[in-house]
Amino acid sequence: MAERNVPLHDAAMTDIDRQLPLGEEIFLDHVGHFVRDPEAAGAALIRAGFAPTPRSVQVAPDGGPTGTGNVCAMLTRGYMEVLFKTADTTLGREFEAALGRYCGIQLAAFAVADANIWHQRLGVAGFRTRPIAPFQRPVATATGTATAAFTVARVEPGEMAEGRIQMLTHHTEDAVWQRRWLTHSNGALGLASLSIVVADVDEAAARYARFTGRPAIRTSAGQAVMLDRGRIDLVTREAFAAALPEIAIPSLPFIAGYGVTVASLDAAATVLRKGGLSFRRAGDVLVAPFPEELGKGAWLFGADRQAVFFR
Repeated sequence: MAERNVPLHDAAMTDIDRQLPLGEEIFLDHVGHFVRDPEAAGAALIRAGFAPTPRSVQVAPDGGPTGTGNVCAMLTRGYMEVLFKTADTTLGREFEAALGRYCGIQLAAFAVADANIWHQRLGVAGFRTRPIAPFQRPVATATGTATAAFTVARVEPGEMAEGRIQMLTHHTEDAVWQRRWLTHSNGALGLASLSIVVADVDEAAARYARFTGRPAIRTSAGQAVMLDRGRIDLVTREAFAAALPEIAIPSLPFIAGYGVTVASLDAAATVLRKGGLSFRRAGDVLVAPFPEELGKGAWLFGADRQAVFFR
């Protein structure tokens, strides 16, 4: 892994036990794999040691389909989402177009306390925004059903070339993070980092700094934006290829992977091996390319301060 050439703000790496942010905090909330076959993707998550939730179809406030559905792997801090097309809507067609680039991670969502405030801030920061969007999806519970509700602050297509990059506020924590879905055989605990390969690091870093309201800090691999929980690494093609030569870059920009904290590297390695997944140990982390069913990219499994691609 690439080494830091400046000290990074350790406060942003602090282990926050709270699931949701307060005040001005921003958390790396979830990442989204865009896939064509949700059943195969769910099976791939199981092979990797995750316990996926049942499939769910998202609906708009008027009760109509948004055009996508999901399967999730819920963590004690954040979650992973597998998205698939469910209807020929505007969002569904945008999803289909994104798959033309590559299957893999094309969504990164940052949790904030009030998406409405951040929607206004994004406009002031120079982003073309879409109307604030309330979403909901039905979820099964241990005793029946519930509704997961959240509000999303979105920008227009093209404003964030990396994919669907958005702010959101959760309104139903208990329905989303049900205790029964938080235990994984690979020992996964939470999201720690996101790695994005870009053609122009300086441009992308300035844009993400405007988007999050957090400064970008130069590193030997590119630049990093530190959040109150989690971080975003924006790296050059050359730095990424040197660190993870086993991951082919389909096109730029490319959301190439994310760090997952685990309780034990040895236990995670045992589960990956049993599931038939390839991986390698690099110091205090495990690098594991996604199974083909989840698209292109890689997981980085490690302890809180090690589950980052570029340190």
